[in-house]
Amino acid sequence: MVELTRDLDDPDGVTVLVNGVPSSYLDLADPTRLVFEYMQQMAAVIERYGDVGGPIDVVHLGAAGCALARAVDAARPGSRQLAIELDTVLPELVRGWFDLPRAPALRIRAGDARAELARLADASADVVVRDVFAGDTTPGHVRTREMVALVTRVLRRGGVYLANCADRPPLAGARAEVATLREAFADVAVIAEPGLLRGRGYGNVVLAATDDPDLLGSPALARAVRSLPAPARLLHGAEVTAFVGTATPLADPAA
Repeated sequence: MVELTRDLDDPDGVTVLVNGVPSSYLDLADPTRLVFEYMQQMAAVIERYGDVGGPIDVVHLGAAGCALARAVDAARPGSRQLAIELDTVLPELVRGWFDLPRAPALRIRAGDARAELARLADASADVVVRDVFAGDTTPGHVRTREMVALVTRVLRRGGVYLANCADRPPLAGARAEVATLREAFADVAVIAEPGLLRGRGYGNVVLAATDDPDLLGSPALARAVRSLPAPARLLHGAEVTAFVGTATPLADPAA
């Protein structure tokens, strides 16, 4: 079931709920305004990728209301984006409800995230965003080393993979995913609310991975993350090694 709820404090704010779970928040007047904290964190990374403000090619695995895609289109005109959504009806609904960019600026395709990613051409994207959930859980088949291999094939050299990992202490799922990403990428960072990293509550952990040696360790990115409306912390280098600890990479079940 898909529901739209208006923001009582902002007549332009709309939340998209899928089966009762908030999946997107859109500001109908300002596409660059992102309310979900993990999307703000992802946008901070995307903003610093490549030529600042220049067009990029982005694949969104999990689309819902396409809030992040709208923000990228507004901030980086000329970008080409593909949003993949499992539900066959939801893409048609959001096209009718919201003023989304039209193809080729934004194409929306129905299908399973991993299956559709496997169909994409080599080196065809600058950024791949994973925001895939079944309820409040990320399906296992989009978390493994085999899935990451598909991502690295689709990304151009120096491209960025951003994954939204919802977890609770002791963050075992996030730690295992970081271990998986470190097998395939030269550099990995973890972004989250400080309390979550200290073992409090349930929340979103943004995982960023790239072969670009300069992007994730940038002091400017760390400052940007700390300066968000909900300040977050970026782990990089030795902090990521400590975060992973003894966690082991995730793999597809044996046939």
